Amino acid sequence: MANYSRLLIQKYFSDNSFVNSDIQSFNYFVERELQSIVDENREIEPTIIPSEVESFKIRLDKIWITKPEITEADGSRRAIYPTEARLRKLSYSSPIFMEISSHINDVQRESIVTQIGSLPIMLHSNFCHLSKLNQEQLIEKGEDPYDQGGYFVINGTERVLVKIEDLASNKFLVNKATTGTSKYVGKIFSEQKSLKIPHSVERLKDGIFYLSFTRVKRVPFIVVLKALGLLKDEELVRFVSKDKQYDEVLINLFEFVGIKNEEDAMDYLAKKIGITQTREIRLQRMTELLDKYLLPHVGVERKDRIFKAYTLCKMLRKYILVANEEMPEDDKDHYENKRIKMSGDLLMDLFIMNLKVLIGDILYNFQRIVKRGKFPSIKIIIRDKLLTSRIYSAMATGNWVGGRKGISQRIQRLNHLNTLSHLQRVASPLSNTQENFRARELNPTHLGRLCPSETPEGTNIGLKKNFALMTSISSDIPEEEAMKLLVNAGLKSLRWTFSLEKKKFNQKEKIKKSKIIKTEKK
Repeated sequence: MANYSRLLIQKYFSDNSFVNSDIQSFNYFVERELQSIVDENREIEPTIIPSEVESFKIRLDKIWITKPEITEADGSRRAIYPTEARLRKLSYSSPIFMEISSHINDVQRESIVTQIGSLPIMLHSNFCHLSKLNQEQLIEKGEDPYDQGGYFVINGTERVLVKIEDLASNKFLVNKATTGTSKYVGKIFSEQKSLKIPHSVERLKDGIFYLSFTRVKRVPFIVVLKALGLLKDEELVRFVSKDKQYDEVLINLFEFVGIKNEEDAMDYLAKKIGITQTREIRLQRMTELLDKYLLPHVGVERKDRIFKAYTLCKMLRKYILVANEEMPEDDKDHYENKRIKMSGDLLMDLFIMNLKVLIGDILYNFQRIVKRGKFPSIKIIIRDKLLTSRIYSAMATGNWVGGRKGISQRIQRLNHLNTLSHLQRVASPLSNTQENFRARELNPTHLGRLCPSETPEGTNIGLKKNFALMTSISSDIPEEEAMKLLVNAGLKSLRWTFSLEKKKFNQKEKIKKSKIIKTEKK
């Protein structure tokens, strides 16, 4: 029996790795996220173009990477392995290729394939030369056959990206407020692709519910709902709760009873946030804010407004229940409400920011040459070293997007267990200078997931933690795939449910009107 158990354990660890979650995260970033980031920034339109041209666009099409390689001094290219990179103080990275085309008056002028930079490759990922090698082949290449991978080689130094613990996006949490006049505050981080916008709901001493997001600070909740198309008071109350009418909602409705249509609501909101232009411009800017920056995870089109209103009503209901102590407040430290940013997510944040820098540089170079009276080819306006240097700099120093520091660290090689522990490290985004007692405490949901004893002493206690060695982190799946699975399981779409409820409501309204007409005739 002992022999069978030993064989099973050996088989498990030959097929699986302690850092398998991190490797999968990196693979997902390269295989799927890279292209989606480029698709978001597909078209570049310079503001300065030659006078004889009506319209000019630079289009970013396909992006891909190859296996790690090195360009020697004589210009020759060949494959490079991690051992050579360590010994020669080089970076173990792959070239990033992109297909770029230019269009004059919607007609393609040229199309090229060029290298836009280099991307550090995680060891033992799908894009690493070591991924398919057995133990004997690894020894031949100068590698430790028991090395798990999950790290990078930057300028000859082995570096690991420390995981970041963050609050779950697109999830509404209500807690007691620590500052301000509101007793409770509800928060949600609405995330859609590269957008991540914080929203907050609060009730002040005047009894009015207020909503804040981006540049929109403390605007009446009810007015926002009316601006989104939820104009009938009966309908609004029903959306908040079918079973019970809340007095708090009725007071808010009475306060803004004078606002009868969407335009009036939009105009009120625009004036409230300090937009002082003409009414037409006020409405235009407010429409853009509501469509693009209000709950972007629900949608960014005009047709999505009513579903945003529905989502806000459900948020309001939860807030009222927690404020009335009919429902417990959310525990932010519960691991159900946390998400882990792994290497793939961190590299995605880095690539998004630096791709925008590269696009800005392309525009600058193009417009500078146009001012001189020339019409440049897109070959000469792309600097491939710009993206590479910025990515390498972040990986080498640990200074990351959003002012975060210490994300990239030199891997600890004291012993094998010490290395594995470092690869499983997770850090909280909270500042170590603040007390944050509750965040530092051991939460019951940590048991089995995090090591309860492995945390540094001093200011970082409870903020720097380590996953249990056997912990595996589930990865995101595309929203479309998740929706298909839910539909197959028998769930109906909110859009379908809403349209059905809308039909029922309209039918009731028609019956009421017909009864009134009949009584009038009598």
